[in-house]
Amino acid sequence: MNTLFISDLHLSAERPEINGLFIDFLHGQARQARALYILGDLFEAWLGDDLIPPEYQAAITAIRQLTASGVPVYIMYGNRDFLMRDAFEQMTGAVLLADEYIIDLYGSPTLLLHGDTLCTDDIKYQQFRRMVRNPQWQDDLLAKPAEERLALAKQYRDMSKTEIAGKQEAIMDVNQDAVQAAMRITSVVQLIHGHTHRPDIHDFDLDGHCARRIVLGDWYQKGSVLVCNEHDCRLESIQ
Repeated sequence: MNTLFISDLHLSAERPEINGLFIDFLHGQARQARALYILGDLFEAWLGDDLIPPEYQAAITAIRQLTASGVPVYIMYGNRDFLMRDAFEQMTGAVLLADEYIIDLYGSPTLLLHGDTLCTDDIKYQQFRRMVRNPQWQDDLLAKPAEERLALAKQYRDMSKTEIAGKQEAIMDVNQDAVQAAMRITSVVQLIHGHTHRPDIHDFDLDGHCARRIVLGDWYQKGSVLVCNEHDCRLESIQ
């Protein structure tokens, strides 16, 4: 059986065709999987388990149906949906993962990340990330009324678009030194992440060992899935 990895779906009302593609994927290919890992940014925004947009309901139901069928689903926080909590797990039957998580992938210890922590050249983003991932900041935000949370989310999205438009492409990609440091600390030679929207498989030398970094694709124009089994890992498109 295959183990599947996806990320950066950014589900929203603006792209209903991607919402439908994801649901079809859950009812189809994912039903035959050993497990499904979603490595961040499943949703364009998540402002609390008590504030779920109607357009997310079908995806939540489909995830619940998948886990009820016996396929485990593991979901990692992204930079857009890090406010999911226990109620989300109860709604979907999925398991929320820590920001860094190591699995045994067919005998190969593999580090899973969303990928944003590797973009260390983007200093402004890393400062912003430290702020929004602070537990007290999150508790304060979740305590605000729905209207205020929605307004703040729009403000941060507008700020993000402005920031991205003025940044060089290289700054928004991962830093190779950060990649190697993360792999050394966790004693792995394989890393899977998303965030950068640059799907590829990178092989390189890490302290005399053959190492691999697999980057997942986004779901903006079409779907993207990493399919792994005991023989290999391959990136596939979903349309």
